[in-house]
Amino acid sequence: MLETLLPQIGLAAGAAVASGLRLYATVAALGLLHRIGVLHLPEGLEVISQVPIIVLASALYVVEFLADKIPAVDTAWDAVHTFIRAPAAAVLGFAAFGNVEEPWRICAALLCGTVALSSHGIKASSRLAINASPEPFSNWTASFAEDIFTGVLIWLAVSHPVIAVGIAGAVLVAAALLATWIIRMLRRILSRRATVPARRRAHAVERSADRPCGASQRRTWRSIAAASPAETCCSSHGVSVPIGVESLLRSRVVT
Repeated sequence: MLETLLPQIGLAAGAAVASGLRLYATVAALGLLHRIGVLHLPEGLEVISQVPIIVLASALYVVEFLADKIPAVDTAWDAVHTFIRAPAAAVLGFAAFGNVEEPWRICAALLCGTVALSSHGIKASSRLAINASPEPFSNWTASFAEDIFTGVLIWLAVSHPVIAVGIAGAVLVAAALLATWIIRMLRRILSRRATVPARRRAHAVERSADRPCGASQRRTWRSIAAASPAETCCSSHGVSVPIGVESLLRSRVVT
């Protein structure tokens, strides 16, 4: 059973990874290969070998090829295709397994959509980082590399399905690691922003405490230092004293 389905699994896995990079090139290439007899698509995917679909997919790929070479435009293109590539790959995966039971077809569609979303996420995030460079050559190099890699993926999906499945698994792992790293960076950024106001308030209290104080002001500082850890307000200086600053106040009280 597995040996019989292995070509379909490899085709679906390779096409899913390629769809996350170049959806229209993948559809056009698979349809054209079936039409000229190099590849025999599963029955559910034979529809993409129709001439109108090949022509439309090829035309859209030309637009994508040009848009992907322009910094900022490629980022906008990727943002829009976040909602296109993964669903399209899920449809391709569902159609590729027309000879299996319905629950397994749905599982295949979900996996193909996840693989396509993973490869798309890696592509979009890497291109966003590359676009931070003002020169366009790195962007062009990455774009041409993606075009070549898409062709290699389609060839592997047709000729070496096991390797295509391995690449799909590696893409899933890489996307999971990338998502974990992004979440950690966001947490660090948010935690730093949260600590800045508290530090500013502490510095304000310290500067205020360094000013010359009269007898009444010294009594005010002593009363604040002896207060509970809850946030209080010094009426003499109009400074809000946050939690945890009472130790600083006690050290500043003039005896």
